[in-house]
Amino acid sequence: MLILFGFLYSTIYWCFGFPTRYRVLIFSFSQNEVARGAWSNKVEFFLSCVGYAVGLGNVWRFPYLCYRNGGGAFLIPYIISLALVGLPAFFMELAFGQFASLGPITIWRACPLFKGIGFASIIISALVAISYNVVIAYAMYFLLVSLVNMDSNVPWATCGNKWNTMYCRTETLKVTSNMNESEKINITLGTMNKTCVEKELTSWGMEWDDLTYNITSTNLTACSFTDKIRTPSDEYFSNFVLGLDQADGIGGIGDLSPKLVAVLLFAWLVIFFSLKKGVKSSGKVIYFTATFPYIVLIILLVRGVTLEGYQKGLEFYLIPKFDKLTDPRVWTDAASQIFYSLGPAFGSLITMSSYNPFNNNCYRDSILVAIINCGTSVFAGLAIFSVLGFMSEVTNRPVQEVAADGPGLVFIAYPEAIARMPYPPIWAFLFFFMLILLGLSSMFAMVEAIISALADEYPRYLRKHKSILTFVVCLVLFVAGLALVTQGGIYVLTLMDAYSGSYSLLFVCFCELIAISWVYGWRRFSEDIELMLGFKPNYYWIGTWTVLAPVFIVAILIASAVRFSPSHYEDHTFEQWAQNCGWGLVALPLFFLFATAAIQLIRYRGFKNATRPEHNWGPALEENKTGKYGHDNMVFEAEGEKDGIKMETGIEVKKNGVSHDSITVHF
Repeated sequence: MLILFGFLYSTIYWCFGFPTRYRVLIFSFSQNEVARGAWSNKVEFFLSCVGYAVGLGNVWRFPYLCYRNGGGAFLIPYIISLALVGLPAFFMELAFGQFASLGPITIWRACPLFKGIGFASIIISALVAISYNVVIAYAMYFLLVSLVNMDSNVPWATCGNKWNTMYCRTETLKVTSNMNESEKINITLGTMNKTCVEKELTSWGMEWDDLTYNITSTNLTACSFTDKIRTPSDEYFSNFVLGLDQADGIGGIGDLSPKLVAVLLFAWLVIFFSLKKGVKSSGKVIYFTATFPYIVLIILLVRGVTLEGYQKGLEFYLIPKFDKLTDPRVWTDAASQIFYSLGPAFGSLITMSSYNPFNNNCYRDSILVAIINCGTSVFAGLAIFSVLGFMSEVTNRPVQEVAADGPGLVFIAYPEAIARMPYPPIWAFLFFFMLILLGLSSMFAMVEAIISALADEYPRYLRKHKSILTFVVCLVLFVAGLALVTQGGIYVLTLMDAYSGSYSLLFVCFCELIAISWVYGWRRFSEDIELMLGFKPNYYWIGTWTVLAPVFIVAILIASAVRFSPSHYEDHTFEQWAQNCGWGLVALPLFFLFATAAIQLIRYRGFKNATRPEHNWGPALEENKTGKYGHDNMVFEAEGEKDGIKMETGIEVKKNGVSHDSITVHF
């Protein structure tokens, strides 16, 4: 809503609001403009990048993709994807934001035609933040439950609770050849509806004592509900936490869940208080949120490898299956994972680097963050699959049956394993605390991108009221997320997750690469980097920016379209109208991208002017404006009436080393 208001305001202002002679400014200064702020030190920026890149996907997505796509062999396409698209896009955004010290919208002074990329980026960030914080709210609820039950057991450890159904089973036993007849019958009947069995026996004129294993396994299959058996953790999450049994599909999501509304509100309050002073406050919080998850991961890994059967999980996770590399799906999964993990095109990387000193070594930072991100993904997989191996051992099920991704892993499979450990509340507390910190670190960057984008675009009105702006943004996103904390809110969350950060994000990143490397120009961009860092990027960076990364993204888009399947949650595929709403989420940022481009073409009266950097493009601080950005080389351009216009600035202006109180511009 805030983004839409800003977009409409800009449209009216530039196209209809004022006559040409007042609309076109050569440059503008404001003595009352509040400073943007900056990181207190380089460590805060580095940890913020690590916290942003290392998120929930490293824990609930990468390990699952790794085991599904060839175990250790998956690292080959993963590293290639990192080299071809992930790292180049990451470094490009860090360098771009650091050079201009501007947010993701205003920074497109470099190439005004592509200003819509900034609007599209923060819309995508807003949509993803809405659903992402709901997942954090789920983790917060589990954390609170773990604390409350610290002196007993976690409530998802057993069946027989008010939220459980007749299909709940704590053990999944299978018939084996060494069992006697009675044991086989009891195990088979344990997965059957007793009322149904009794009716069948009555119709046959038989008693319970007449049953044999052959009869129960062949003639009573209609009474079996083997495919409906659910674990206690599954029913706890679905029926109690979500209230999904009260919902009627995505078209009947039911009432709000008061407990989830409360924890979602708390989650947004944490975001607000962490960001209300911008990077000055979030930079302090990030010391804890970005580092403590590693301590928890180490603890969970040590605990995991001391559990019975951990080898099963690790073997399943790591043993390479090189034949999988011939499957195109493996390569698209690797490219998508590295892309979404490092997070270009959200506007967050540009925002974080914009608060850096001009000469900060963002080249080194980008490489280190990428390595840490990949290493964390592999390490998290060890901690996860060692516990899933234990789960496979105690439930007598293959690892592939207990493994899952997304919410199914962190809220069902892993909690089920925790419930079977000694002192489960302690391990549950550590696990969900880690999830919360991982999620918050990423949320800080996404929400700060939205706030900084708006504050930089309208600095006179919003920058001096940063706390109020932060509160309004958090409030709007909280209200927008209420549909996701209804009884069927998981359906809405799944739909948003499938569409809001998918095709549109890839396309926006493609446009960003084309805009910077081809329209703004890779030579000019290389010179900007040299001005900052003292050296130009080598041929690897130029080649990936200009050709390899764009081609790779197009290939991902095509492969994703070919492999497209309608969004679904478990076995419930959403109706076509819901899929259409999902495509609307894809189209929303793209509409802003193309509409802004059309407006810019009108405003600048043609493609040539719209693709030329504005007069005020360049380093933010005067001491960094050297070379072609120095005052001696400044070229003033304007359009309007052909008579002289004298603009009184009211402040001292220096040109060619001489002070002026005013500047006369002639057309």
